Amino acid sequence: MYVARESGLHKLHPLTKSLLTLLVLVAGLTLPGSWTGYILFLSVIFPLAAWGNISRNFLRFVWNISLPFIISVVIIQSLFWGDGTPLFEFWIFAPKQEGALFAIISVGRIVLVMSAFVLFAMSTRPDTLMISLKQVGAPSGLAYIIVTTLQIIPRFMSKASTILDAQRSRGLETEGNLFVRARAVVPIILPLVLGSLVEVEERAIAIEARGFNSTRKETSLIEIPDTRTQVIMRRVFIGLMVLSIVARIAWQLSN
Repeated sequence: MYVARESGLHKLHPLTKSLLTLLVLVAGLTLPGSWTGYILFLSVIFPLAAWGNISRNFLRFVWNISLPFIISVVIIQSLFWGDGTPLFEFWIFAPKQEGALFAIISVGRIVLVMSAFVLFAMSTRPDTLMISLKQVGAPSGLAYIIVTTLQIIPRFMSKASTILDAQRSRGLETEGNLFVRARAVVPIILPLVLGSLVEVEERAIAIEARGFNSTRKETSLIEIPDTRTQVIMRRVFIGLMVLSIVARIAWQLSN
């Protein structure tokens, strides 16, 4: 998912971007207000994507990955809401106004969460992220899990595309009615799952061969520049996260 650019966003320290992402998520999920997700997306996430010169790729990827969740939330919340004011009635369907409003608010939070992770993944190299985490004392296993999580969706998409092309070259029909597409699922999913399991074993052998669990201090050929300003920014982000959580608790107690 990483998109190489010469921008100020890409040059930020990986820990600065990770704490900024965490701050946006915490603020979006804790601060009171129905439209907080949309406000943070328009005022923070999208300007950062424009600063990183990745706004076009960013919007396309966020739209593609969020659309299934948006459709399911809107349908479920509007059609299966309890008592409320019907927007319209058609046969057995009567979407409720309250459910539709709740769905719109939920969509804002979904988009915020998806866009925050996508922006971080598009502007941060996985190797520099892993190195920076280990330099601050994070366990090697934790750093590996975080980096692997960021890479799992693109790797699955790439592997699924390769398997799909291979099965098509063998004569598998993947286009047509619903029955034809459903029949093509197993020949695609089975190699994807088995191949992923084999890849896990290969990765385990590779990282062990490179001394992944070694207790000695590691060195790196990659220098990650850091500044005093960014160190202060990271402390400010942590403080703002604490304030957001405290504000949420105070707001809950006052109500």
